[in-house]
Amino acid sequence: MTEQRFGEFVLVRRGGHVAEFVLDRPKAMNAVSSAMARSIGEACAALAADPAVRVTVLTSSNDRAFCVGADLKERNSFTDAELVRQRPTARAAYTGVLELPMPTVAAVHGFALGGGYELALACDLIVADATTVVGLPEVSVGVIPGGGGTQLLPRRVGAARAAELVFTARRVEAAEARELGLVDVVAEEARTAALELAGRIAVNSPVGLRAAKKAMRLGQGLDLRAGLEVEDAAWRSVAFSGDRAEGVAAFNEKRKPEWPGE
Repeated sequence: MTEQRFGEFVLVRRGGHVAEFVLDRPKAMNAVSSAMARSIGEACAALAADPAVRVTVLTSSNDRAFCVGADLKERNSFTDAELVRQRPTARAAYTGVLELPMPTVAAVHGFALGGGYELALACDLIVADATTVVGLPEVSVGVIPGGGGTQLLPRRVGAARAAELVFTARRVEAAEARELGLVDVVAEEARTAALELAGRIAVNSPVGLRAAKKAMRLGQGLDLRAGLEVEDAAWRSVAFSGDRAEGVAAFNEKRKPEWPGE
């Protein structure tokens, strides 16, 4: 297990082929300040460039919250000009998670509100526990979800359900969140379950995993014919890879594959 810190508020642990991306500003319940946003973006860039990482799990070091969203105390101190200048930094943090090339799993414990829930939405899968409370309350403070929420939530739960949740700004507890599709799994302990899920994913071809994610992401919103063209391009990108050759050989030889990752 290796550890790498990005600024003061993000810690990345790498073990085997799974990276744990730890939101580590516990005293502020992981409220995303400008400094933390920069660290999230830097950590995402490092992980995206690491071919050994097959799955990334987003976790929290706080025992009460995954992330409570933007640092509103900091935001309250900004002039209009400072808020405009800060926007690209904040946006880069959320798009950094969204654009990670490998599968991503959010392990949500406690509050995941506003930008905190948007960080989870940027992941491919969300594992929660019974303490989880999610929501996008931005309209209650005069703004809108600006970390991808207005686009990612409708894609996850449908337009009408997303509209109700965004317009009412209400908070949703774990059982209802699972029922509505706001989270995918409710487990006894979110971090443990998310890491176990990541381990099951990570045994598979890294080339295949990244190509499958890319195909699913690029195909969202396209008509079926266009989506199948996206899938075909992704298939062609892996069909002659070392991973494909090793996977077929391992299957025929009844052994576990040793993925070359290329």
